[in-house]
Amino acid sequence: QVQLVESGGGLVQAGGSLRLSCVVSGRTSRSFAMGWFRQAPGKEREFVATITYSGGSTYYADSAKGRFTISRDNAKNTVYLQMNSLKPEDTAVYYCAARWSSGDARAVYDYNYWGQGTQVTVSS
Repeated sequence: QVQLVESGGGLVQAGGSLRLSCVVSGRTSRSFAMGWFRQAPGKEREFVATITYSGGSTYYADSAKGRFTISRDNAKNTVYLQMNSLKPEDTAVYYCAARWSSGDARAVYDYNYWGQGTQVTVSS
């Protein structure tokens, strides 16, 4: 089994920054690609960013390009999402997810394991 635990969410003013972390435990010998999604109240869960196991390739939603950076430290079994220039519309619960597939993958069903989420609230 694989467990994902997110942290780093909170309340921040517009224009501010947050760094989310996701620690992966369990069958970490498996080479997972990782992703971040978010879900605002009343909306569907949406893709934010994904990173391959090696960290050599990253992919972003248009809403995240230029403001968010996904990275990982495999020695620590941790993936990060650095979020800068935050906007009120970034307010959501942010979820970390792991998948067995390689390359770019942006659908919820592409991912095999999910964390419980961390709340990010951006005030105007």
